[in-house]
Amino acid sequence: MTESRTSRPPKTTWVTYLLVVLRFIRFCVDWVVDLIFSYIYDRKPKEVIPPINKPFLAFSGTKLAKLIRTKQLTSVEVVEAFIERCKLINPTLNAIVDSCYDEALEEARKADEFLATTTMTETELSTAKPFLGVPFTNKESTAAKGMSFTFGSVIRHNKNMKAKEDSVMVENMKNSGAILIGVSNVPEMNLWCETRNNVFGQTVNPYDSRRTVGGSSGGEASIISACGSPFGIGTDVGGSTRMPAYYCGLFGHKPTADIVSTKGLTYRVGDEITTIVAGGPIARYAEDLVPFFKVLVGKNCSKLKLDEQVNMKDLKILYIVEPADMKVSSVSKENRKAILQAADYLSSVTGKPAKKVDLRGFRYCQAIWRHAMTKEGINFGYDVGNREKEVTLKEELPKFLVGQSNHTLPIIMRLLDLNLLPQTNVKWAEHQTAELLDEIVAELGENGVLLFPSGPREAPYHYESFLRPYNFAYWGIFNALKLPATNVPMGLSKTGLPIGLQIVAAPHNDHLCLAVARELEKQYGGWVPPYVSS
Repeated sequence: MTESRTSRPPKTTWVTYLLVVLRFIRFCVDWVVDLIFSYIYDRKPKEVIPPINKPFLAFSGTKLAKLIRTKQLTSVEVVEAFIERCKLINPTLNAIVDSCYDEALEEARKADEFLATTTMTETELSTAKPFLGVPFTNKESTAAKGMSFTFGSVIRHNKNMKAKEDSVMVENMKNSGAILIGVSNVPEMNLWCETRNNVFGQTVNPYDSRRTVGGSSGGEASIISACGSPFGIGTDVGGSTRMPAYYCGLFGHKPTADIVSTKGLTYRVGDEITTIVAGGPIARYAEDLVPFFKVLVGKNCSKLKLDEQVNMKDLKILYIVEPADMKVSSVSKENRKAILQAADYLSSVTGKPAKKVDLRGFRYCQAIWRHAMTKEGINFGYDVGNREKEVTLKEELPKFLVGQSNHTLPIIMRLLDLNLLPQTNVKWAEHQTAELLDEIVAELGENGVLLFPSGPREAPYHYESFLRPYNFAYWGIFNALKLPATNVPMGLSKTGLPIGLQIVAAPHNDHLCLAVARELEKQYGGWVPPYVSS
């Protein structure tokens, strides 16, 4: 007797079974990876970051600016202290790869002389020069005149490439009175979720030197968290600001797309019609985010609502604890707990229950981002070849296999991805992107924020990401959707590493992300020093 059609399990049931099996396989793979890397690294001692010797090294940039304006501190003593701190900790971290310490001290002296003679009031100074006399750092791949500008590329390093002019973001910071003290390490061509290249080597996490700082703004996050810099400029194409901020316990904001000028970011000249790349602030304290961001945004401030007072009771809180993309690791218990705690707390603040949402499109985070990258108009091989020749997989893979390549493994992996792996179906990807964006914006409206995981787990061990190459998609999805997103630190895990979450809002509602970041910092404490205070 044949089985009747009505007795067969529905298709959705088989799909559910398949998803369960895939999740179990993913769990087993992650468990094995954890076991192997724990065995390798847990037997090695971690290097310890020394405590600060001056309390103001742990102050926010905003607070330092006020103390300098009111002449309670001089710019020279502040800049000098941060330079000495960098010299002390950089041998361990390998975060700063080129410095301008003498020039910075000269700029600090000029700032102090200006303050001694100006007739401007403190209020006028805070408007015209909000960060007068305050040091900052910047990624090596974001142009700062006279500084190393190699992008971690051996080809460019051999040509002694220096930036001929400041990027717009660096120029805006200098115009605010801030003083550049150095540029920080990046992965080669900013490509990878770990900061390592064949020119400057590997940057380590200040909480645990056996762990990664993420990428590509990894040098920035490392030096800022360790109090070598009050704050710094990040750039973000697939989580490059928020991932290192998360791994190093910091605040990092990726703005709405096309708000901050991209001129001077690697090869970009600032006239790109549209891009998923966005520059933004990395800082230890939420109070720095708005004033710092306003400086970076410059003339585009009118497109945002950064001076608008946010009434927390008017906010709508949404949350997701698991995006369910099979290509990425599942969210750890500690990160889930952080999101649920934040949702409960914000519910008590707003007086309305937080809403758990389940948007199907998040199952395709990595695929959506991968498609978005194809619209950037980049010839990757030509860029890797310093725009002098195109580096090809056929030429470079044999060299790499015998140890003769100038390029890192992530570069080879990207060439493999572009040349051998099937490309994402354009029609499908466009539909999924548009549908997910429409759903998120409809849910958020003009007063909503989404709490979303800051990655699946705490900072991985060095090299571990090669076995979990798609975990960056937790951050990259919001680049693809061009939505503003802020990483918020939520304390330390049981192993002493930062955990956190992302705050996401509708386009041009960056001010909501930043307001919620301040609220969560007030409740949960924000940045935790990566050293033991003496």
